[in-house]
Amino acid sequence: MPIRIPDDLPAAGILKSENIFTMSESRASHQHIRPLRVLILNLMPKKIETETQLMRLLSNTPLQVDVELLRVDARASRNTPQEHLDKFYGDFERVKDQKWDGFIITGAPLGKIPFEDVYYWDKFTEIVEWSRHNVTSTLFLCWAAQAALKYLYDFEKTTRDSKLSGIYLHRTYNHHHPLVRGFDDEFWAPLSRFAEFNSEQLAEKSDLTIFADAPDAGVYLAASQDCRQVYISGHPEYDANTLNNEYLRDQDEGLDPVLPVNYYPGDNENEMPRAIWRSHGNLLYSNWLNYCVYQVTPYDLAELK
Repeated sequence: MPIRIPDDLPAAGILKSENIFTMSESRASHQHIRPLRVLILNLMPKKIETETQLMRLLSNTPLQVDVELLRVDARASRNTPQEHLDKFYGDFERVKDQKWDGFIITGAPLGKIPFEDVYYWDKFTEIVEWSRHNVTSTLFLCWAAQAALKYLYDFEKTTRDSKLSGIYLHRTYNHHHPLVRGFDDEFWAPLSRFAEFNSEQLAEKSDLTIFADAPDAGVYLAASQDCRQVYISGHPEYDANTLNNEYLRDQDEGLDPVLPVNYYPGDNENEMPRAIWRSHGNLLYSNWLNYCVYQVTPYDLAELK
């Protein structure tokens, strides 16, 4: 089944060109079915790119998904046209009195900034608290995972001297849990962060179940016992060239970035990188939507507590 998105959202044309089944709002209104209602709080600078990547993964399930986009506030963006934000993104005040089946909060390029110095930290924590009682399951990505762990578990922010950037091999645990059903024993996934996700500290500070980690990168996937909060420390939604674009951006800004590991063939940045994580990303989102959202969310969302 398709995802339901606004007729003229840029992602609609991109996904259609990839032969991904999307459904316009006008067509979906004629179907007698309750789609899953999924909210996306997009904190990434290039919002059109991120929303397209996430919708690509959300579309790869047999479920019909109704997606709405949320911004943290109405500030102008350097990387996304204001017209796009005003047309397709809502504010928290507009959605906070509603119930939602699923919620995705993206990462943000804030790895070296203390939480208390993030200008929307209070709004972020308000939204996380709200999600605990108004969303069936929330997916926190990268920076959002670290920030949510700080708010919900007082998990201290630990920053690496150098950025973890590249494609890392992760080990799967608790294979029989629905969230990782069908996972290989090991899988590749993109990372792009300064944050540390130490397995021992996470086990000591929380009651979360760890489903995947990497020896040189820490926890990749963890969740609360009821899967109402799911934490991903990487970016399974990334396109093949996303890490390359970040690497070139950091070079242009004089940051002397490290070469993304396991990314360029032969570690030659002039070679075209290949995506070796798509199957993992699709399976992870499919499992989350099916087992953490669809199978447990009430038909009448007003009953959600």
